[in-house]
Amino acid sequence: MHKFDIVKRTKIWFILSLCVILPGIFSMCTQGFNLGIDFTGGTIIELRFQKEVTLADVRGVLREYGLDNSTIQFSGDAANAEAAPTVMVRSVDLEEEERKAVMASLKQQLGDYDVLREEKVGATMGAELIMNALWALALSWVMIVLYVSYRFEFRFGISSILALVHDILIVLSVFSLTQRPIDSSFVAALLTIVGYSINDTIVIFDRIRENLKLHFRRGGDINELVNTSIYQTLTRSIYTVCTVLFTTFALYWFGGDTTKDFSFALLVGFFAGCYSSIFIASPIWVVLRNFSEKRRRAGSAAAAK
Repeated sequence: MHKFDIVKRTKIWFILSLCVILPGIFSMCTQGFNLGIDFTGGTIIELRFQKEVTLADVRGVLREYGLDNSTIQFSGDAANAEAAPTVMVRSVDLEEEERKAVMASLKQQLGDYDVLREEKVGATMGAELIMNALWALALSWVMIVLYVSYRFEFRFGISSILALVHDILIVLSVFSLTQRPIDSSFVAALLTIVGYSINDTIVIFDRIRENLKLHFRRGGDINELVNTSIYQTLTRSIYTVCTVLFTTFALYWFGGDTTKDFSFALLVGFFAGCYSSIFIASPIWVVLRNFSEKRRRAGSAAAAK
């Protein structure tokens, strides 16, 4: 018997997850999300400065107006060292007076510029695109259930999907509680997290399937079998998540403001994915299996009467 019984402490792992998910759901219902301009629309301003400026300089000016989360990037011939720096700023929808104040501050602190473009734009990700993304996610989950059920069994497929739902709820909860902005890159981060999490889960499930053959021959305990399978793959899981987290943390720390929210979502999601693969997915499979066995025994006892 393993010194630390993971399956025996299933209720603890479920409670730990609920401690994050339940406040997150409450936050989602009350204050919602801090939707970025990709979802809400905004203002685009494109400026050609007469002297060299950096994106950090522009962001510093916008920070005075609470607009430091705006998308700021070089455009045009910015890659050409001899060309005048052209900067495109996409911010939330600005009122006329606020826009003029921002433009005046940019000129005062960074020098003169020519206005190349100044317009209001709609959301790039409307309700229809969001619904399409949700349908695509639902379809992928159905395909995962079918594939995992074919390769393993139906209970494995259900456990995998519930673990993925757990990971997504964790990320959504953290972003709602912290009110970090959500933009189109957040959707890409969620899809990346789903791909990572299901891969790690399948590795453990594959080892459980292999050990099940010995289990039926020797009549071993199912909890011991799952614990053994988890510990046999634990080193791989730890190495994988550490490598991914180190890389993602480097992106978060050195990648600049434009990638912080994307990399933060990955950090939360990868950690949640590793946690769910070890402490959520496999225990859920044990719960489902025990429930099925209990129903089968009850049916057999009723038929024998």
